[in-house]
Amino acid sequence: MIRIEHLLGEEAVILQDEDLRLLLLANAIGALGTALVSPILESLTGPLNVSAAEVGLLVTAVAAPSIVFIPVMGLLSDRFGRKPLLVVGLLLFGIGGVGIAFTTHFRVILGLRVIQGIGFSSVTPNIITCLGDIYDGNAEATAQGVRFGVSGASQAVFPAIAGVVVVGSWQYPFLIYGLAFPVAAVVAVRLDEPTDGGDASTEPKSRTTKEYVADLLGLACRRRAAAYIFARAVVVLPFITFLTYNSLIVIRLQAGSAGQAGLVVALFSVTYAIVATQTGRILSRFDSPTIPLVVANAFLGGGLAGFAASPSVIAAVPAVAAIGIGVGLTFSMYRSIITGLAPQQLRGGLVSLAESGARIVVTATPVVVGLALVSAESILSPEAALRWVVVTTGLLSGVIGLVAVVAARASPPVPQSSAS
Repeated sequence: MIRIEHLLGEEAVILQDEDLRLLLLANAIGALGTALVSPILESLTGPLNVSAAEVGLLVTAVAAPSIVFIPVMGLLSDRFGRKPLLVVGLLLFGIGGVGIAFTTHFRVILGLRVIQGIGFSSVTPNIITCLGDIYDGNAEATAQGVRFGVSGASQAVFPAIAGVVVVGSWQYPFLIYGLAFPVAAVVAVRLDEPTDGGDASTEPKSRTTKEYVADLLGLACRRRAAAYIFARAVVVLPFITFLTYNSLIVIRLQAGSAGQAGLVVALFSVTYAIVATQTGRILSRFDSPTIPLVVANAFLGGGLAGFAASPSVIAAVPAVAAIGIGVGLTFSMYRSIITGLAPQQLRGGLVSLAESGARIVVTATPVVVGLALVSAESILSPEAALRWVVVTTGLLSGVIGLVAVVAARASPPVPQSSAS
C-alpha cells in the first residue's frame, strides 16, 4: 500500500497541519482566476454579444490589476497580518466571480473581473508568504511544491466541470466561484495568524511606510535577491508561450486536432503537479538549489524548443513532459528561495514584488512573442515562423534562466540580519 511518506518523503508530516490544509484549500480557489473561464470563452460570445477578440478581455481584466495590487497587498500583509488579507481576498474573488452570473452587461462583467483580480492579488501571493512564515528548509520547499501541485489539480478539475455545466447555461460556471465564501469563513475561524505572536503589525508599526518601502527595496536590490526575483519572472516566458501557442503548434505543425491539444495540456498539467510535490525531497539531496535549478531551467527551455520542433504529437510527448518537469521545479523552488531571503516583517513585500514581476511577464509574453511572429512571417512561411519563434523563445529563456541562477549563486549571501 502506497503511503503519503512514500510520495513526499519525511516532510510529508506537514500535511497533518491544519493550517497547511486550510491554505491549500484557499489556494485551490485562488488558482481558478483564468483557468475556469478558459474553456468557456467561445461559449460566452453569443450571450454577451461580443467578438472573440473582446471576450479575451475577460482574461486580461483579471490578470492586469495584479501587477499593481500584488505589491500593495504584500505591504498590507506585512503591516496588518496575513489572515485578514487572505479572508478579504477570498471574499472579493468570490463576489467578483459570482456577480458575473447576474448580469449580461459586458462592461459590468469586466469590472467584476477586475474585482476578482484584486482579490487574487491578496490570495495566492499571501498563501506563498504564509508558507514561508510557517515552515523553513526542506519542509517549506515541500509545502510550496504541494501548493503548486494543488493548483495544477484544481486547474484540471474545475475547468472540466465548467465545460460541462456551461451547456445548461453560460452563467453556471461562474457560480463555482461561490466556493470562495465558505472557504473564507473556514479560514477566518480556523486559521492561526502565521506571523509571530499572531500580530504581524507590531514591528512594522514602529516604522513609517516610507521606511518600510526603503527597507524592502534595499533587500530586493541585493544582488542575490534581485537575481532570484529576475529568474522567477523569466520562467514565466516559456510557460506562457507554451500555453498560448500549444494548439497552434499541435494543429498547424504536428497535424493534430484540438482534442489532442487538450491532451497535451493535460499531460503538462499532470506532470508539473506531480513533480512540484517532490520539490522538498529533491532539494534535500543537494547542498544548494543551484544544480536542481540549472537542470530545471534546461528542461523548461529545452522542452519548449523540442515541443515546437517535433514533427508529430507523439514525438512531442517527451518534450511536453520536460516542460512540465521544468515548471513544477522552478516555480516551487524560486518561491521557496525568495520567501527564505526575507525577514518576516518584509516577507510579504518581497514575495509580492517577485509575483508582480512574474505577472508583468505573463501580460507581456503574448504581445512580445506575437510581434516576433509578425516580424518572422515577413521572411518565412507562417508555419516556419511559428516553429522558429517558439524554438528561439525556448532556447533563449533557458539560457537567460541559467545565467540568472549562476549570477545568484555567485552573488554574496543576503546578511542574516536582513534575512532571518
